Amino acid sequence: MSGTPFGGADGAAPVRAAVTPSFDAEDPLLAAAAWSRIAEPGDLVAGALVSRLGAGPALAWVLDAARDLGRALRGPVLEVPLPDGSGGSGGTGTPRGARERLAAAVGRWAPRLENLDPRRELHVLARHGGALLTPDDPRWPGALGDLGPAAPFALWVRGQHDLAALATRSVAVVGARAATSYGEHVATRLATGLVERGFTVVSGGAYGIDAAAHRGAVAAGGPTVALLAGGVDRFYPQGNHDLLRRVVEDAGAVVSEVPPGSAPFRQRFLARNRLIAAMSRATVVVEAAWRSGALSTARRAAELLRPVGAVPGPVTSMASGGCHVLLRDGLATCVTDADEVAELAGDLGDDAAPARQGHHRPVDDLDDVGRRLWDALPLRSPAPLEAVARTAGLAPGEALAGLGGLLLAGLAVQRDGGWRRAG
Repeated sequence: MSGTPFGGADGAAPVRAAVTPSFDAEDPLLAAAAWSRIAEPGDLVAGALVSRLGAGPALAWVLDAARDLGRALRGPVLEVPLPDGSGGSGGTGTPRGARERLAAAVGRWAPRLENLDPRRELHVLARHGGALLTPDDPRWPGALGDLGPAAPFALWVRGQHDLAALATRSVAVVGARAATSYGEHVATRLATGLVERGFTVVSGGAYGIDAAAHRGAVAAGGPTVALLAGGVDRFYPQGNHDLLRRVVEDAGAVVSEVPPGSAPFRQRFLARNRLIAAMSRATVVVEAAWRSGALSTARRAAELLRPVGAVPGPVTSMASGGCHVLLRDGLATCVTDADEVAELAGDLGDDAAPARQGHHRPVDDLDDVGRRLWDALPLRSPAPLEAVARTAGLAPGEALAGLGGLLLAGLAVQRDGGWRRAG
């Protein structure tokens, strides 16, 4: 462990000055808020510690580790199972493996302990009328628990604070930022139709498909949730500021797992996608290129056993290439309207899409003989019985009986000693 910023894991002398927090680190709300600043979204080591110890005790351990890492690593914290993010043990099945993972994690977290005071960020949130939710809050969307150690420590919320109610019937509508007019039209119609069917529309607040989905929900007078990669004190992207403000004002919510003042950057966008997938009962991709953040949302939803839908587009459109990949690989169901999305995400039976039927014609009810005679009848000039029977491949007597049925059905006319179609 000589390569860690704190020296050896066993008895190394501390190299960082003692960190004494200016707030009550044992307060569960303040501790959860602090963790959302200390660890990056999706940090599995931090998630495992907080899940096993609780936000307050886990924070106390990190503060102790910043004073004396060697002493902290000799405690019972080594018994906490630490996932490695790949489904394997990652070498943490041994005390040495656990020490290495924890020491590396403390090296990531320690620089953010200095001047740490979540009360400042809570004051900023309060000025915006927001609320901080933690997993023990009844307003917390319980579906996020499916993320395990990758679940957020807290959610910073503006607008409607009861995310549990918003997520009860929810669908994520996601897609490309560089959307086509076709994609934006489809996303808007899907969102409008879903709101009319009692669903909340969840998306990422970005340009393109995300913005179209939020606009459709707002226009229909229904709730929508925008999950941001940065702090909720500053709506991003700036070009969607007015739209996100309307989301907050119209019974929706703007949500982030990072505190006010946090800047959005690539890794936080990718981490944000897991929240979109987990919070929603289903995810629908409207447009996506072959390499797209929307595809990562869809694949995460599939890993969480959430239904995934994809809207097909022109086979020549690069903007729909990712959707076609999802369909070809069997990861998504083809959806084309709000009825089909509601069936994908809703309650069995109650939200079933209506059966699709084409235009019904009287000839659809004919038997085989009737259809053959119908095809054989001329449109204008009547043909003799023998000619109609010959064209239909029927005996004259069989053809005469069948033509009588067409006559009674109003589909055939007998005139001038011959037969033709009616109409």
